[in-house]
Order: sequence, then C-alpha cells, then structure tokens
Amino acid sequence: MWPRWIQRHQQLQSSLQLYSSQHHHLPGIVSPEALEALSWQLVASLRRMHFTEIVRSRNIHPRRADPYSELFDPERAALLQLRQGDVDEAVWLVFLSVHFGKHGTHGWKRTADVYRGDAQGPWTWRRVSADICGFRQWLDRSSSQIGGAFGNHRKYESLHAFSEAGTGSVVASLVSWVGDGKSLNQRFADIIRRAGNDPETIFDAVYREFNVHRFGRLGAFDFICLLGRLGIYPLEPPHTYLAGATGPTRGARLLLEGSTQGRQLKTRALQAVVRDLSEHVGVGSQVMEDALCNWQKSQFEFVHFRG
Repeated sequence: MWPRWIQRHQQLQSSLQLYSSQHHHLPGIVSPEALEALSWQLVASLRRMHFTEIVRSRNIHPRRADPYSELFDPERAALLQLRQGDVDEAVWLVFLSVHFGKHGTHGWKRTADVYRGDAQGPWTWRRVSADICGFRQWLDRSSSQIGGAFGNHRKYESLHAFSEAGTGSVVASLVSWVGDGKSLNQRFADIIRRAGNDPETIFDAVYREFNVHRFGRLGAFDFICLLGRLGIYPLEPPHTYLAGATGPTRGARLLLEGSTQGRQLKTRALQAVVRDLSEHVGVGSQVMEDALCNWQKSQFEFVHFRG
C-alpha cells in the first residue's frame, strides 16, 4: 500500500479496537478485514489532507491559474490568488472547483472551460457578480461547447443556464447570497466577525448561513472544509454534519450498529459518538467523515476512491 503510512495504519487499527472494547462497541469492524479496510480509508483521507498542506507550502506555477492550460487547477489557482491578495477570486475559484468537482477522467476541464469565458476575458468573480445575466446568457449559448464532466460528488448537476438545477441558477444564487455592494470576502468576514475567534465556531456559523442553491449538506460541507484546508479562512468542522448526509451516515451506522440501515441511534447521538471516536483515534472530523463515506461502499476490502 503506502509504506510511509504503515505505522499510522497500525496505530489506527489499535485505536479503533481500543475504543470498541473500552468506550463504545463498534460491530462494523469485528471482522479483521473490515477493521483493516476502515483503517486504510482513514489513512487515505489523512493523505489527502497532508497533500493539501504540501501544496500550500510550495511554489505554484502560474499556468495553474490559466484556464487555457492543461495544467489548470482551480485549487492551486485559488492559492495563487490568495498570495496575490485577491481573496474574492480565491473563494470564487474554490466555489467553482466544488460546484463542478474534479472528474476521474476529465479532471478540471469543465471548470476551466467555464472559467475561461469568452473574448471579453474569463468569468472572474468581479465580472460574474457585476453581470450575472450576461453570464447566464453566455452559458446558454456556450454549454454545448463546454467539455469535461461533473465530478462524482456533483454528478446530479447540470450546465443549464436557466433551469433550477443548472449552473446558471447556482451562480446567481451565490451572487444573491453575497448581496449588493458586498464582495465575497466581505460576506465571509461579516460571519467571522460575529462568530468570534474559534475555527470550529466559525465553521458552524458559516455552515448555518451558507444558503446557496444546490449546495446542500454535502456541497456546503465540502466547500467550507476546502476554504479551511487552503488557509483562506480559519475553519475547522467541530463534528461530522450527519443530518442530511447519505454516505457518511450509512458509514457511521455500519460502524456503530453493524448495518447501514440501522436505526438504534438518533442522528445527534450518532454524531456525538463519531466525534468522540474521531478525537480518540486522533483524526479530525473531515477525515472521519470522508473515511466513513468511502468505507461503507466496501466494508471488507479497501478501495481507493479518488473522486
């Protein structure tokens, strides 16, 4: 598997077993195969978090921000914009990266094709927020020329300019959420100012106020987590947000009740145990949620999900 992570994998196995014997029985990992699979899913999630830290610490090639380049990467582009002091554009690029998602085959092509815009230039946040009608009209004319595909977490979205489920409505909703006369950064700064200094409290406040069309529990959680991981804002989830979550809730029930269809614990109690478990094994809520979501797809055999 990953030689550098074998020791961490063994530590996670031991911690999970200890928690199951001394704190709360975990019937989902009674089988050694299930225990090993979940431990590797936790490692896979930790590696993803670690990779983001590495990217943040390195120099980033300017072509990462060029939507005409095959090297385009909206997350790295967001870091470049952040380093140049344009927080609005950094947040906008993160939003686009989550809305479209990274496709297993096509990568970031769909994000690049939309962000690239037309002869007047790219659809930056400044341009979109000043001309949302123009953006939707352009999208309506250009959707057939936009390549790539939506990522796994966004596979039910569409490029439609004016339908309720389309990109046009999503972007218009974000512009409306920010409000007239405000920048994206100002909108987030207002929430942070009210919430205080604790990253977990700030995360919860942003999560509760972020009301953007088609960004339900999963989209909002992914978006806010990524803003935190990239260091744009001090954000750290205080727990797994299981209410309305399908995959993570199924994984939590499989672990704590032995079945994805279990109903012994109410969602709040389920969430409390998962948070306690996360602290016990030494991983954050993002890691635990990601790992449980992937593990419930393959309980007894580790499968490396990338999308």
